[in-house]
Amino acid sequence: MKKYICDVCGYDYDPAIGDPEHGVPAGTPWEKVPADWVCPLCGVGKDQFSPMD
Repeated sequence: MKKYICDVCGYDYDPAIGDPEHGVPAGTPWEKVPADWVCPLCGVGKDQFSPMD
């Protein structure tokens, strides 16, 4: 599963880890992260993330 990085603050979303503190369990691929989820560090939406190489 591909990781995604926040274009604003550099937070990286790792599907293997998820974001359990904010309702996204480990193993959740980016496509299944809820549309209203926001970056836990800076608060921007999913549209401000880019896939990591």
